[in-house]
Amino acid sequence: MKHLLDDINKAFENKIRLGIMSALMVNEALDFNSLKELLGVTDGNLASHLKTLEKAAYIKVSKQFIGRKPNTKYSATTSGKRAFEKHIKALENFLKNNRA
Repeated sequence: MKHLLDDINKAFENKIRLGIMSALMVNEALDFNSLKELLGVTDGNLASHLKTLEKAAYIKVSKQFIGRKPNTKYSATTSGKRAFEKHIKALENFLKNNRA
């Protein structure tokens, strides 16, 4: 028998990473400052969570200059979207099977 928590993805257990992926699932891409403002986190905190998702290949980073200012954008990868959808489905199944 499959355990209900088997498909819960540790990469998305943190509320900031959950927020990042949620935002990137409904937006093609977001820049660093937009994510920071949306999630209400510090630069360092956001950067460390973005790095974790990037290392897992769940997000991709693109850097460019707008005028003379650097701009870093993030988007969810195909594998990141699949993993996140699987994670959300696992949460839904867990809740559905554990209602009192």
